[in-house]
Amino acid sequence: MEKNRVVIGTQWGDEGKGKIVDLLSEEADVIVRFQGGANAGHTLVVGDKKIILHLVPSGILHQNKLCLIGNGVVLDPEIFCEELAELERSGVSVSPERLKISYKTHLIMPYHKMLDNLRESKKKGSDKIGTTGRGIGPAYEDKVSRIGIRACDVLDEQRLKQKIERALAEKNVLFKHYFDSKEISADEILEKIGDCLKKLRPYLADVSSEIYKAIDKGKSILFEGAQGTHLDIDHGTYPFVTSSNTVASNVCAGSGCGIAVIDEILGVVKSYTTRVGGGPFPTELNNEIGNYLQNKGGEFGATTGRPRRCGWLDLVVLRESVRLNNISSIVLTKLDVLSGLDTLQICTKYVYNGEEILYPPQIENGLAYVEPVYESIKGWDEDISNIKTYDNLPKATRDYITFIEDNLKVKARIISVGPERSQTIFR
Repeated sequence: MEKNRVVIGTQWGDEGKGKIVDLLSEEADVIVRFQGGANAGHTLVVGDKKIILHLVPSGILHQNKLCLIGNGVVLDPEIFCEELAELERSGVSVSPERLKISYKTHLIMPYHKMLDNLRESKKKGSDKIGTTGRGIGPAYEDKVSRIGIRACDVLDEQRLKQKIERALAEKNVLFKHYFDSKEISADEILEKIGDCLKKLRPYLADVSSEIYKAIDKGKSILFEGAQGTHLDIDHGTYPFVTSSNTVASNVCAGSGCGIAVIDEILGVVKSYTTRVGGGPFPTELNNEIGNYLQNKGGEFGATTGRPRRCGWLDLVVLRESVRLNNISSIVLTKLDVLSGLDTLQICTKYVYNGEEILYPPQIENGLAYVEPVYESIKGWDEDISNIKTYDNLPKATRDYITFIEDNLKVKARIISVGPERSQTIFR
């Protein structure tokens, strides 16, 4: 493999990154998670076992791999402890020698989740973002406000309590007077999650140093993204976005390394488009085909179980993802889900204010005002889920892939035709 790879989602998340990271982890020595929180559920299928990970990098399923959680992540101690227990039950060893958390990683506290849910419940109709209620946004807010709790704070109990009290001073005013909810004390917080915070201590490390130690030894690194490019806080469909930068350039800031470390950027593309929660979705299908994709593709959130909105592939969205991430090659996933459809539509451009455009409008909520322009591609009936080589795919399937490559000017190097590791074609 290329020495150091980045795996990035190109749509609105749920592109199938978990499987791809799991596959590529076999060739990497170190796997790094650099942003996001526990709203990013990666479903991995290994044989007859299904494992869902939200925080721990997917590479943990491979023995002798070092997994790192960078400073750009916001980590929920309770979910972290639950994942450790689940992995141990599944026979996966998760020792501090195999998994390390940056001292600088910010922690999601119970009051962050309270605030997240209270805010969302107060919103009406189209104002709802569709947050998972995991406290991600409020934790990033505290980070920027410089009142966040960092992983290193768990090493000093007195300092930790003082920082929690300072964070709660403002939040309790909101809880009581704005949300008409109960106040909460630092002692209650520590009683609720104190044991989990103690379990974090052995896992704390200088992640930036670990990355460079690996580089000095000639080891390869895989950087694992969460969510998708169009959920990026700056470049996504704001305000219907996540709370961190999901683009490849955040790898360095979120893990503590320089840009020269990165050799290749892989963009994961689902063969159709899905979206969870609110926000504009130009190619959405509210019809039988949309239901077909949802049911056949198992489009229900790994974290929430919420059904995903489904639609045709959108090359305008993908074109911008290629530009924003400097994508070297794409990984095409869930191609098998399209089998059985006579005709496939692909959005190649939008009509916006009477003009045809190839990239999304750069104004807020611009995608709500575009009209997708489609080209039709012949579909295929064959079951492709057990095909092992590119040349053995039906001609119509290969034509679909070629159409995508020609429009994005990027090659599809990996093609996934099913959820299992074995259902993958490498070119």
